[in-house]
Amino acid sequence: MSDFSDRLIAWQRRHGRHDLPWQNTRDAYRIWLSEIMLQQTQVATVIPYYGRFLEAFPTIADLAAAPLERVLELWAGLGYYARARNLHACAVAVVRDHGGAFPRNPAQIAELPGIGRSTAAAIAAFAYGHRGAILDGNVKRVLTRCFGVTGFPGTPKVEKGLWQLADSLLPACDEPGEIEAYTQGVMDLGASLCARRRPTCALCPMHDICVARREGRQDELPEAKPAKTLPERHTICLVISDGPQLLVERRPPTGIWGGLLALPEIDDAARLEETLARYGCRLEKQQTLAPFPHTFSHFRLHITPLLCRVGRSGTLTADSAATWIDWRDTAAAALPAPLRKLLRDLDGLPPGLAG
Repeated sequence: MSDFSDRLIAWQRRHGRHDLPWQNTRDAYRIWLSEIMLQQTQVATVIPYYGRFLEAFPTIADLAAAPLERVLELWAGLGYYARARNLHACAVAVVRDHGGAFPRNPAQIAELPGIGRSTAAAIAAFAYGHRGAILDGNVKRVLTRCFGVTGFPGTPKVEKGLWQLADSLLPACDEPGEIEAYTQGVMDLGASLCARRRPTCALCPMHDICVARREGRQDELPEAKPAKTLPERHTICLVISDGPQLLVERRPPTGIWGGLLALPEIDDAARLEETLARYGCRLEKQQTLAPFPHTFSHFRLHITPLLCRVGRSGTLTADSAATWIDWRDTAAAALPAPLRKLLRDLDGLPPGLAG
């Protein structure tokens, strides 16, 4: 067990990542922000978002004071939007309940919105040098391969065993910086040499002790989640425009795309004119585009865009979730990625509908 941590620390100090924007700091706010953004998201994707967030919200107090809509706007395109809602809620909780400073105890950090046991341990390690195990997706891959752990890591029994293994592998931390190097190292190893596909076993510091390499089972471990057929759903997205402006509406705060701006939806084209009337619009021209799919974690949504050129025959009510925005503002609006791409590809209504 000590051999694993010794190898990992030595490898990280020589070959690991040391110059990422959120490294070389003890600022728990910056560390936490990066950890949340990096959940299920590649480093290269996160870096520009991280920079924009810090520019807009230099401190956790700035983030807590910001409207959620502004946070979602900056998050748009990064996906898994519950992270953004929890990010804002966590900032509010830290300012309100902890005087604007993250608690030092991982158990207390884990009680904050959007933070689990592994993320709390990573924050405590990098910000405070606290000795504790982490177990994100990269770490699970490294441990299941190196120690030949069978079973899908998402099941309670296997995950419990992996936590016990992760705890047993922690270095003694007799020297300063060991837990930080170890924690970063196990992340780096899983993100680089021990990648999901085509791992670079010849360069791995665990090359001669790895069960998966020895038995040729790199492609089998970690075991995949048992196959499950995703339910199929269908919706019609309305691209409603009077020419220069587009109608969007704010989604409810929870659920799919919670809190984001989105295009109105209907499940039956026969309800189009009835729906337009609710927005104070009358239909002038329409065009149906080819459907396209978007896969969520628990279902696949087939979206059929229906372009509607309208005239305004009334005004939106004060309590309406809908609003009109200029087409040129859609690129920066807090829209989910598939709808943002749809509107970008359209770049305004086609000539046949625009005039």
